Amino acid sequence: MDSVSPAPAKKNFLFYLKRITGVILLLALSATFFYSAYTKSGIELNPLLLSDAHQTVKTTGHWLPVAIFENFFVETPQTANALDSFQWTFLDLGINSILATSIIARLMIGLELLLGLFLLFHIYLKKFTYPAIIAVLSVFIIYLLVVVLKQGNTGNCGCFGDKLAMKPLTAIWKNVGMIAITILLMYIYPVHPYKYQEYFCLLIALAGFSTPFLVNHIYTGTAPEVYKDKPISFDALYKYTPAPPEDLRTGKHIIAFMSLTCPHCKKAAYLLQIIHHQHPDIPMFLVLDGPETFKKQFFDETHAENVPYLYYRHTNDFMAMSGPGVPSIYWVNNGKVEYKSVYAYYQLDPKFMEEWLKTPNP
Repeated sequence: MDSVSPAPAKKNFLFYLKRITGVILLLALSATFFYSAYTKSGIELNPLLLSDAHQTVKTTGHWLPVAIFENFFVETPQTANALDSFQWTFLDLGINSILATSIIARLMIGLELLLGLFLLFHIYLKKFTYPAIIAVLSVFIIYLLVVVLKQGNTGNCGCFGDKLAMKPLTAIWKNVGMIAITILLMYIYPVHPYKYQEYFCLLIALAGFSTPFLVNHIYTGTAPEVYKDKPISFDALYKYTPAPPEDLRTGKHIIAFMSLTCPHCKKAAYLLQIIHHQHPDIPMFLVLDGPETFKKQFFDETHAENVPYLYYRHTNDFMAMSGPGVPSIYWVNNGKVEYKSVYAYYQLDPKFMEEWLKTPNP
C-alpha cells in the first residue's frame, strides 16, 4: 500500500492549483491510453445499439441488459484492419507465428487498458502505475526510433490505429510528452491509498487483459486451404516483356496477384513484405495490375518494393490467372497450385510457409 504523508499539505491557492492540474492531467493521460487501446482493438461502438439489442431480445429471448452488452461493440472492416496492422508489427520484430502475434497484440492492448484503469482508480500510482507508464512509453519510443532508422519518417505508426494517422516522429514526441506529464504527476498529484485496493487491482487487471480477447476473438484458421478449382497456367507471365526474372513454374513459390488500388491487396502486400524481411528464404512474388500512377502510392503504403514483383500491363491475362477477385495468393509447386490463401492475409502465416517448403515432393 502507498504510504500517506504524515503532515497534511497546507490548503492554500497553490495546493488547490496542484490538485486541479493533477486531476486534469491524470484524466487526460488515462483517456489517451483508453483511446489508444480502443483504436487498435478492431471494434467500433455500435451506433445502432438499442435497435440491435431489441432485435437480439426478440430472436434469442435474452434479457435486455445482456442483449445491450452483446451488441455494445461491432466489428467493421476498417477497425479489423487496424488490429491486423498492429499485430503484424510483432511479426516485424521476429515472431514467427500469426497466432502468437494475435495473442501478444491483445495483451498489449490489455496493458494499455490496464494502465488507463489504474490511473482512473488510483491503483498504486506511485509504487507501480507511474513507473510502469514511463517504462512502457520508453519501450515504444525505442521501437519507433528503430522504425524511423529502418523506414524513415513515413506512413502511419499505428499508435491510434487508422482513426488518427500519426508519423513515427510525431508519435515519439507524443510519448515524450506523456512521460513528462507522468513525471509531473509524480510530484504534484498526491496518492490516496484506500481500503481493499489490492482487490480492486486484481479485478481491474483481469478486466483489462481479458477484454481484448472477449470483444475480438482470435482467428485460428491461419493455414492456407487446399486448392480445388480448375488448374491455372502461369505461361502468360512469360508472353511479354518484361517477364519475371526466374521461372515461377519451377520449384515452390508464393505468387500474389494484386491490384494497385485494392485496400485488401495493400494489407496483404504489407504483411508479405514483413515476412520477406524476416524470412528472405521464402520465395514470393507479386504480380501487380492497375493504373501505373498508383504504383508509388502502393509502395509508400506497403513498403513492399523489396519483394520481387512484376508490374503486369495485360489486364485480361491477369484476370485469367487471378480470377474475379484480388488479392489472389497461390502456393505454387512446379507450376501447380497446391494451396490458396482464401482469406488473403489471414492465411499468410510464415510458420505454415516454412513447413510447406520443407515438405518433400511426392
